[in-house]
Amino acid sequence: MAHSLSAKKRIRQNAKQRRRNRAGKSAVKTQIKKFLNLAKQTEDVDAIRKEFRLTQKQLDQLAAKGTIHKNTVARKKAQLARQLNAAQTKKH
Repeated sequence: MAHSLSAKKRIRQNAKQRRRNRAGKSAVKTQIKKFLNLAKQTEDVDAIRKEFRLTQKQLDQLAAKGTIHKNTVARKKAQLARQLNAAQTKKH
């Protein structure tokens, strides 16, 4: 157990940041699932593109805050872009 005031404050700050990080990661995972389900189920390329942009935005925001590493975000965005491209070519 922490004794000094600064150590107690650090514990509070870490807990708060952990909640924020977990919420952000959970939200982006949900958004990715939403995008993937939409890409599989619908033929509407515009709707898929819109979901892709929202997913990309959330990933970039997490990377900017340092919650997720920027290379992880780049890899995820590339994987999702492949799904988008597959949906676009399937339409044509």
